[in-house]
Amino acid sequence: MSRLFEQYNSEIKKSMQEKFQYGNVMEIPKLEKIVINIGVGDAVGNAKALEAAVHDLTIIAGQKPVITKAKKSIANFKVREGMALGTKVTLRGERMYEFLDRLINAALPRVRDFRGISATAFDGRGNYALGLKEQLIFPEIEYDQVERVTGMDIIIVTSANTDEEARELLTQFGMPFEK
Repeated sequence: MSRLFEQYNSEIKKSMQEKFQYGNVMEIPKLEKIVINIGVGDAVGNAKALEAAVHDLTIIAGQKPVITKAKKSIANFKVREGMALGTKVTLRGERMYEFLDRLINAALPRVRDFRGISATAFDGRGNYALGLKEQLIFPEIEYDQVERVTGMDIIIVTSANTDEEARELLTQFGMPFEK
């Protein structure tokens, strides 16, 4: 079982219930899923760029990602409907907690000039979005095998009703928000 999941069950649930005065244990916010997305704009002219993004995301997430396709044709960008443009993966359960643990304790500290992540990137419904500029901060990625550096979006979906509850939940997990 994941270290973060055990921490959630033993410590975080109790402290959240005390802080927000929940009447029922089912009201306590929890992580539902983590979605990791890599948009590959060069996929229009370079198919290998998409393959490299799929390979990197497979290594980072630990499961095979889905290739995302364009919904509309846009002539200015030379994009046709149905053209492969990116890749995404949805993590739940054990893999979700393992990924969050690696993100907080291994990847984010490797970001150059890191002062914390924005505490205002919540969507109003308790979900958090984080953008990374390069996949090289993950220790699983070997620097020599990377063809090109790509950024990624990480969306953490919680069952919290407010941003304050979600911020407290992620803070208890050890998310390094800037002061």
